[in-house]
Amino acid sequence: MNWEVVIGLETHVELATKTKIFCSCSTEFGGAPNTHVCPVCTGMPGTLPVMNKKVLEYAAKASLALGCTVTQYCKFDRKNYFYPDLPKAYQVSQLYLPIGRNGSVPIRVGSEEKVIRIHELHMEEDAGKLVHDNWIDQTRADYNRCGVPLIEIVTEPDFRSADEVIAYLEKLRSTLEYLGVSDCKMQEGSLRCDVNLSVRPQGSDELGTRTEMKNLNSFKAISRAIAYEARRQQERIELDHKRVIQETRRWDDNKDATYSMRSKENAQDYRYFPEPDIPPMELSDAYLESLRQAMPEMAEAKRERYQAQWGLSAKDAELLTSSRAMAAFFEETVAAGASPKQASDWIQGEVLRELKERGLDVKEMIFAPENLAKLIGLVSAGRLNRGSAAKVLRGCFEDNADVEDYMRQHGLEQVNDAGLLEEAVTAVLAENPQSVADYRAGKKKAVGFLMGQCMKRLRGKGDPKAVSALLNQKLEG
Repeated sequence: MNWEVVIGLETHVELATKTKIFCSCSTEFGGAPNTHVCPVCTGMPGTLPVMNKKVLEYAAKASLALGCTVTQYCKFDRKNYFYPDLPKAYQVSQLYLPIGRNGSVPIRVGSEEKVIRIHELHMEEDAGKLVHDNWIDQTRADYNRCGVPLIEIVTEPDFRSADEVIAYLEKLRSTLEYLGVSDCKMQEGSLRCDVNLSVRPQGSDELGTRTEMKNLNSFKAISRAIAYEARRQQERIELDHKRVIQETRRWDDNKDATYSMRSKENAQDYRYFPEPDIPPMELSDAYLESLRQAMPEMAEAKRERYQAQWGLSAKDAELLTSSRAMAAFFEETVAAGASPKQASDWIQGEVLRELKERGLDVKEMIFAPENLAKLIGLVSAGRLNRGSAAKVLRGCFEDNADVEDYMRQHGLEQVNDAGLLEEAVTAVLAENPQSVADYRAGKKKAVGFLMGQCMKRLRGKGDPKAVSALLNQKLEG
């Protein structure tokens, strides 16, 4: 039997506010356990939450950017469940009046285009984190994450493959990052995904029984989990002649498999009721219009502008807009005087190579766009050749040292003196008579070796064009 995989996503996104959703505790990642907490976010009796208005702004911005209808009169609800990482024994979330509904995200997989429907986008607070220590056979609770503001984005079951899921998540991450509402660092849990998956016979309109895989936080894990779970459900039906059980499952990255955690809850299991301590929120037309007017230029618009304004290829434009930080670095390099094409080439070449070697993200880079523009200018002015310029960038990358000072201090300025070039080329030809004879006998590749010897004699500082012209002149003479 041919099977169709049906997938819906619930994506949790931590918002980039400095403080939590209902208190003034820090949201900074990586603090010592239980140091970013207070009576409010740990649910002590008698405390009252106060809404962080930045959370409302970011949630409304995300709703608008994802094509949602914004609920202008919205409120919070209590979601009740008992688990060690939730000290209040309930989570403040939104069920009845979520801030965003009925959105859409267009995606492309290969040559195929598709629109993923968003059922809703709602605000909520994050839970804490359980730390399992197998060495001492203990589980400890870290409540630093309690109360960190989230938006949860729930799609319709519109996905039919892991490739579509990844395309959607990449588009979602780009949109939210460009908006500035989240850093979307999956490795820090800022963006994590629950995958609801079922299978059904090809051509059937009836949905199968779904399972939920919780808190997947890498694209690789998501793809592998989808492949495993789809195969597991098909085999359970076809080979074992059993029905799929609706349940929540845990993905084990080391064992490449999912394992049952608990039966899957429905909304009624959480006994939702309106949150009594937080008043409803009303968003005026003027407020929403101010958010629309303040929307930044998004990745798609930047790609089109880079191609139209600066003549970059679609491939180059896509790479340069792959993140907000990358696009900003490129644009600032151009604004500092570099040509767009040269800035693009240097960023995609030497800059990305240095980042990769150091295991850095472009957001963590110290090397300034103004310094890169100056380096490109030195090459254009003939004061540095490309090879020496790459050495300069490597030497200045770590601490953003001035590229011109580094060039002078290390004696890397290009040799353009005609007498020195003549002397070097003449000496190389005299020292390599066999290569000269090979060239004149028709073996044109010999010129590459001779060119290398000339540059070596000039310690890599010769003007490659001038050296090449002089070498060819003497070989043909």
